Amino acid sequence: MSYGASAALQAAVYQHIQADPGVAALVGSDIYDAAPPGTPPGTYVSLGPEEVLSRCDCTGEAALHRFTVSVVTDAAGFGSAKQIAGAISDALLDAELSLSRGTLVSLKFERARARRVGEGDQRRIDLRFAAWIDD
Repeated sequence: MSYGASAALQAAVYQHIQADPGVAALVGSDIYDAAPPGTPPGTYVSLGPEEVLSRCDCTGEAALHRFTVSVVTDAAGFGSAKQIAGAISDALLDAELSLSRGTLVSLKFERARARRVGEGDQRRIDLRFAAWIDD
């Protein structure tokens, strides 16, 4: 198992959702792989935590990357956040991402969690995906 393809996966996911017309129509360019600098926009998408598990066997090196993409908004209700989360899920489901290292074998949606966060009226939806990568 190697963690080496992790950065390549993150870059490919970021580029893919940033270029997706459905996602762009809803959040524009407010997609980040780190916390937005200064005062964050009212609604944005952020790449989040990742967990990587070895899936090596006698045929080669592989890893299962479980990663989170989050939608954060101060908009009233969950409606707009769910539209954005749906567009992200649609964009990534079985996407054929080109990685600078490794080969993406599959990319699947695993689960989502929608909740209120913080002291204000902020909402957050965390989408978790699983990517199988042969390195």
